[in-house]
Amino acid sequence: MLRPGGYFFGITPDSSTIWAKYQKNVEASHNKAGGMRPNQVPNCIRSESYMITFEVEEEKFPLFGKKYQLKYANDLACESHCLVHFPSLIRLSREAGLEFVEIQNLTEFYDDNRAQFAGMLLNAGPTFVDNRGRLLPRSLDVLGLYTTFIFQKPDPDAIPPIMTPALEDRSRLQEEELHGSSWRHQVSAMDEERNGHAEPPTIVIIPDQSKGILGPGPPELRFPEPLRFD
Repeated sequence: MLRPGGYFFGITPDSSTIWAKYQKNVEASHNKAGGMRPNQVPNCIRSESYMITFEVEEEKFPLFGKKYQLKYANDLACESHCLVHFPSLIRLSREAGLEFVEIQNLTEFYDDNRAQFAGMLLNAGPTFVDNRGRLLPRSLDVLGLYTTFIFQKPDPDAIPPIMTPALEDRSRLQEEELHGSSWRHQVSAMDEERNGHAEPPTIVIIPDQSKGILGPGPPELRFPEPLRFD
């Protein structure tokens, strides 16, 4: 059982990255064939490193239970996975008493922690990173299929830390957030209220359409407006 103040974290498939690749594959097939009938929707994604095959051919996935098979180029066996709809994951976690802390694509997680992991990958072989520890294209492609997640069980007895007011220009910070590559937001509104210094609710910006955590999946699966953690 998770104690108050404890963290629930792990790695799971990045459904939005996988779905974006699938959508691009469908679009390319439409352009190449001059339009397809509904029963001719491609059910796979191919790259030089892996192949992803969906069990059912369809143009949208359900909130839960969308299965696919992942087979790496040098492996004989396939791995079974399910797409994760992250807005639903956040909502269900809140119902279970867990507060959202962070969801970040694994490539961005590596970039933020390169100093700790670069040596490990360099020792594993020359096919993962360059001499500076930067991910090579094939490594980016594979690691981009996964994302890290962190949730925390609130501790009602914990003393909130005293936060130093930020003096940087808010408009510039918002512009950097809009154009930033990572999706990393600390949920601090509760602590601020306990301190008696309530700040405006934090707005989670939906990432760029080419990659991200909540997008770019089907429009009917997106939040109608930016999430607010307040």
